[in-house]
Amino acid sequence: MTGTTDMTRCAPRPLGPGPTEECEAAENLAAARLRVDLELRAAVDSLPGWLRRTALHHFGREGADGTPAAGNAGKAARSALVLTAVRALGGDPLTAVGAAAAVELTHNSTLLHDTPLYDDVRDRDVTRRNRPAVWTAFGDADASLAGDALGRLAQRLLAEDPHPGAPAAAARLAACAVELRAGQRADRALEGRALEDVSLEERLGTAEAKTGALLGCACAIGAVYAGAGADTVAALDGFGRQAGLAFQLIDDVIGIWGDPARTGTPARSDLAVRGMSLPVLAALASGTPEGAALAGLYGRGREAVAGDPERVAQVVERAGGRDWAQSHAADRMSRALGELARAVPDPVRADGLFALTEYVTRRSY
Repeated sequence: MTGTTDMTRCAPRPLGPGPTEECEAAENLAAARLRVDLELRAAVDSLPGWLRRTALHHFGREGADGTPAAGNAGKAARSALVLTAVRALGGDPLTAVGAAAAVELTHNSTLLHDTPLYDDVRDRDVTRRNRPAVWTAFGDADASLAGDALGRLAQRLLAEDPHPGAPAAAARLAACAVELRAGQRADRALEGRALEDVSLEERLGTAEAKTGALLGCACAIGAVYAGAGADTVAALDGFGRQAGLAFQLIDDVIGIWGDPARTGTPARSDLAVRGMSLPVLAALASGTPEGAALAGLYGRGREAVAGDPERVAQVVERAGGRDWAQSHAADRMSRALGELARAVPDPVRADGLFALTEYVTRRSY
């Protein structure tokens, strides 16, 4: 995948007609983030005491010591998908800002929780978004409690939303949260198995549940708030799922070859924990001498991989893992386009959703 226009070069503007250019997609993503941020701030500020302080640190509004900060709160891609889906179907995005915030809170709850479901604790990344991860700054228990609180805030936002689509959106978001947990449980089961017993198809299935499910849910909730029928809601869910899998594939590439200054996470972070990311599994299944060498390294345990992640990254790339992940991401985006055309036949209206998902999945690294 190639690099993309830096969002910092594009000034935010109000939500408007579906954008088609990279910079316009970045502008609309930034504009959506600004609108949703007001809801997020109000929700987080309603938390009591220590939970509020932990959440404020996670969203970059406070340092670990409680001093004010202006850190990165994340791209808010999922909430932007909600608003863009509403607009693509002829609805008013402003009616769905609370629902978009609920989706964003659900996503952030998955970044905080300390069960094997979530990344910050399971993978032990000590930084997130260029600052100490919450579990590093406050401990596992507080990270877990804050994650629970954000998930409950998401449901509260929808319960208090007077929009007629809010009950259906709440049910869909709750079902998605269950799917996320089931996907992570399946993923953990795969990690407990021998490398040769894990197939790419199984790992792709868990990736869809862990990442695609929430992006699909975001798009579907946008359709619900636009008053769309069941077939359209289902098609947009499929669009988001396929785009989400493309997102996960690129995220796995970034986890190995990303620039820490841009990603906010340590270099080679996936390899440091001997993770079974998709590029690694593709390299192992390549049938190449490099794939066999990689299997030998992984067979020697975590120390062999974590001790020289630079060398392991080179082996994965020579075995074709990076190229496979990038080409498969492009294939999933092609499938996503088919679902999008079914949901929004008018290409002009569909452009905004496509531009946004392509922008997100073609992040520079």
